Amino acid sequence: MSASTITYESRDNIAIITLTDSKNLNILTHDMVDALQDAWHRFNASDDKVAILTGGGDKAFSVGANLSDPPELWKFVPGIGVEVDKPVIAAVNGICVGGAVVLVQFCDLCIMSEEAKFTYPEAKVGLSGGLITSLAARIPHKVAMEFIYGLAEMSAARAYDVGLVNKVVPKDQVMDAAMAYAVELRDSAPMVLSMVKRFVGEVLAKGPSERSGLALRDTRAVLESDDFAEGAAAFAEKRAPKFTGN
Repeated sequence: MSASTITYESRDNIAIITLTDSKNLNILTHDMVDALQDAWHRFNASDDKVAILTGGGDKAFSVGANLSDPPELWKFVPGIGVEVDKPVIAAVNGICVGGAVVLVQFCDLCIMSEEAKFTYPEAKVGLSGGLITSLAARIPHKVAMEFIYGLAEMSAARAYDVGLVNKVVPKDQVMDAAMAYAVELRDSAPMVLSMVKRFVGEVLAKGPSERSGLALRDTRAVLESDDFAEGAAAFAEKRAPKFTGN
C-alpha cells in the first residue's frame, strides 16, 4: 500500500483509512484506487470491526477521478470491487466530487462537515462509469436526477435533508462524530451487523454498472488466480494440472 496515497491505522479495533494526497486534493489516480482496494482487503483480513474512510486535509475528501488518465473506479468501491461485510463510515471533510461521491454512497454511514459539499460534474466533462445511478436507490428519485444531471451541487445541509448524510457537524468535529459511531459499532454483535448489512445490500436495487463491476471483479479474480496460471502451464506442458483453489 502506497503511503503517499493511502494510510491505514488500526486503533482499538477501528480502522482509519485516509486518502493522503491532500496536496492534489486526494485526486483518484490508478495508484490511489489500487491502494484503497488493498486497504479493503486488509480491513477484511484484520481484527478491526469497523472502518472510517476520510480524506487528508480539510479542503477535499476527494476531487474525484484524474480526468487525464481515469482509473477504474469500480475496483475501490466497497461491495463492488471488494466485498466488505463490516460497517464502513465515511467522514467527509471537504468537497467531494464525481467518483468520490460514488465511494461515499456505498459506505454505510456518513458524517459531513458543515462546509463540505457534493458535486457531480460528469455530464459536463463527458465521463461517467454509471455507478452514480445507484444514488437513486438511496435518496428520492427527483433529487438524485437533479444531482446526477449536474443541475445542482448538494450542500451538507441538503445532503442531510435528503438522507444521504447521517450527521452534519463543524469541520473540527467530523472525526469525533465518526469515532462515536465506530465505537458503538465496534462493541455491537458482529454477526448481526454483517447479516443486516448483507440483507440491506440485497434490498437495494443494483443497476447495470453495479452488476458489471461485480462480474468484472469475479472474472478478473479467476484470470489473476494461481489456478489459471497452473492450468495454462499444465496445458502447455501436456500434463495434468494441480489446482489449489487459489
